[in-house]
Amino acid sequence: MIQAENVTMKFDDFVALNQLNCSIPDGCVYGLVGSNGAGKSTFLRLISGVYRPAEGKIEIDGHAVYENPDVKKQIVYIPDELYFLPQASMNRMAKLYAAVYETFSYERFTHLTQTFGLNPTVNINTVSKGMKRQAATILALAAQPRYLYFDETFDGLDPVMRNLVKNVIYNDVVERKATAIISSHSLRELEDTCDQLALLHKGGIIFESDIQNLKTSLFKVQVAFSDTYGKERFDGFEMLDYTQKGSVATFIARGDRDAFREKLEDMRPLLLDILPLSLEEVFLYEMEALGYAFKDVL
Repeated sequence: MIQAENVTMKFDDFVALNQLNCSIPDGCVYGLVGSNGAGKSTFLRLISGVYRPAEGKIEIDGHAVYENPDVKKQIVYIPDELYFLPQASMNRMAKLYAAVYETFSYERFTHLTQTFGLNPTVNINTVSKGMKRQAATILALAAQPRYLYFDETFDGLDPVMRNLVKNVIYNDVVERKATAIISSHSLRELEDTCDQLALLHKGGIIFESDIQNLKTSLFKVQVAFSDTYGKERFDGFEMLDYTQKGSVATFIARGDRDAFREKLEDMRPLLLDILPLSLEEVFLYEMEALGYAFKDVL
């Protein structure tokens, strides 16, 4: 288990993370989303042991990560900005990974290279951004670590490759009970891949939840009444957004969907629809509630 307690990270006067707390269980796919500059990449570097927190502690199974080779050999971190040795092919990078990770499997490396259709003898730095991302993913999975960290996993990948990457990561978690942490702005991809999701904003985790609970606790309501009314009719309802056109009101509600439906049905509406939201819609409304929205400007 990955445990972060009161983690603060500063760069000169900029506070990237501020008193962050979270627990990430083993054997899951954990997604990180948030506004630009929320601290997602910083958090991944901290749990990889690249950075040492200014305050607080980060532990894996009760052991500190920073300057701990025994813990780090269980981790592979794929950053947003990829790096490969100069003039290196995938075969040469595989030798480097095999020297670092005792669990590295050449059999798995060969299988994944063939699955992705990549030439392991070509200079990686001469191929496209998407192919570099594929190569990094193959090397990470061939190392067979307990913990896999991906920063902007799907960046530069076409739809076919995105699905392939999702599948191989998910299968790795299921078959080896590995833990994968994925940071991405592609909420559609996280929706299909992750078991749990954390929303970061201004250096802290606003909430973390499993995907299904997150999507079912926030929903869209459309309701209409024959008489004249306003928002005050719904006092006591937790709402993130409210609009009304004529007799039809539309709002985003948070809470128990069945309880909401029962209360609204007691009001005898002319029309009542309760609709699910996509993960992207959930993110947009949650960020708007935090003041991170531009619809009024646009």
